[in-house]
Amino acid sequence: MKVIAYVRVSTDEQAGSGLGIAAQRAAITDEAERRGWELIWIEDAGVSAGSLDRPGLAHAREMLAAGKADGLVVSKLDRLSRSMLDFATVMDEARKQKWSLITLDLGVDMTTPSGQLLANVFAAFAAFERELIRQRTRDALQAAKARGQRLGRPRLTPDDVVARVVALSANLSASQVAKALTAEGVPTTRGAAEWRPSTIRRLLKGHALDQESVDALASREKESA
Repeated sequence: MKVIAYVRVSTDEQAGSGLGIAAQRAAITDEAERRGWELIWIEDAGVSAGSLDRPGLAHAREMLAAGKADGLVVSKLDRLSRSMLDFATVMDEARKQKWSLITLDLGVDMTTPSGQLLANVFAAFAAFERELIRQRTRDALQAAKARGQRLGRPRLTPDDVVARVVALSANLSASQVAKALTAEGVPTTRGAAEWRPSTIRRLLKGHALDQESVDALASREKESA
């Protein structure tokens, strides 16, 4: 079995002295001798594990994706990643590309049933963390909306044109409003001569969101008065 042995230290972990690298190499070498692996050494020295964007790790992942190795081994999980989500990303790659991921300190070993089970546990925690991030994002957006902050891209259509669209829409359909503005020679936001019903509907939707923000802000000011 041909395995990429990935080792890493950050600047704070004595990248210059090589002590951290030596300890990782020794642990991986012992396991390789026990299991008969052929090792391909790849190193990131003086590089943080804050993301997966590292020269050595990128090269290792490219080799694995190309089928040039059967697995990736690290002595400790934090040598590969300090983020559960990043770790789950590498595990997903391993499953899809049919190679094995092995972390010696935690017993994650995708070549064995027990190691696969542990990998699934980590994947479940990563999915939970991902859902927490989504929920925090949704809560932040709702809070911004409650403060009267408009979400999405800023509106570029002049206020007088929006007002005209709203006034016409009180009695006309989107198609009829588009025809009326085109007949009046009112240019679209992008300077075109012809209005489309989809543009009218988009403007009305944006106006409604703006109005909701104004109402929310007014309500909040009234409550605090």
